[in-house]
Amino acid sequence: MKKITILLVLLSIQFGFSQSSTAFFTKADSFFKTYVSNGRVNYKTIKKDPSSLEELLKIAANVKVTISDVKTYQAFYINAYNLAVIKGIVDKYPTKSPLDIKGFFDKTTYVLGGKKTTLNDLENKILRKNFPKEARFHFVLVCAGLGCPPIIPSAYKPSTLEDQLQRQTVKALNNPNFIKVKGNKVQLSQIFEWYKVDFTQNGSEVDFVNKFRKEKIPAKAKVSYYSYDWSLNQTK
Repeated sequence: MKKITILLVLLSIQFGFSQSSTAFFTKADSFFKTYVSNGRVNYKTIKKDPSSLEELLKIAANVKVTISDVKTYQAFYINAYNLAVIKGIVDKYPTKSPLDIKGFFDKTTYVLGGKKTTLNDLENKILRKNFPKEARFHFVLVCAGLGCPPIIPSAYKPSTLEDQLQRQTVKALNNPNFIKVKGNKVQLSQIFEWYKVDFTQNGSEVDFVNKFRKEKIPAKAKVSYYSYDWSLNQTK
């Protein structure tokens, strides 16, 4: 009888965690669909009524995900990162750039998945450190600057994550404003400079980019980096 009771408790806890993560993905999807369009966020409207964002972050604080469930873990923290960025901007809105907010990436903390974390730690310790071969994270984590690949009007979900990661990476690396090719020269986003180790695990940066490009860049192209645009990705 005692074993049955323990089993029921464990099952109820697991079911509760599953329910909370399901609710998170559903509500996050609705939130992004409501407040994101054309790669930009309607911070002004969220500021007027932040209740849906606050509710989402309360759910995110209590969601439990395990690293063994890779797609759920990754999808949860990608969405959590993008929501935390929005929260950080909304709290200080109006602002022209996330860099105008002191400690935006490395000091302000959020409780996500039961743990207190900063945006930098979420990106570098929770995602990049645990999945060092997944360079596509850089095309779905949106830092509120226009230099980032655009935020999408939907949530990343475990069942669709692989397709979403691939789609956003292909989209970014075929965008002439993101990868600027002129003859034998190519200008890359500073993302490639800052996170070079992620993009050169199996060759050069050009090799990485060419895996996703329709029109390949010359293998010996001269690589440089253009300045990052930290202007706020707000709706016009």
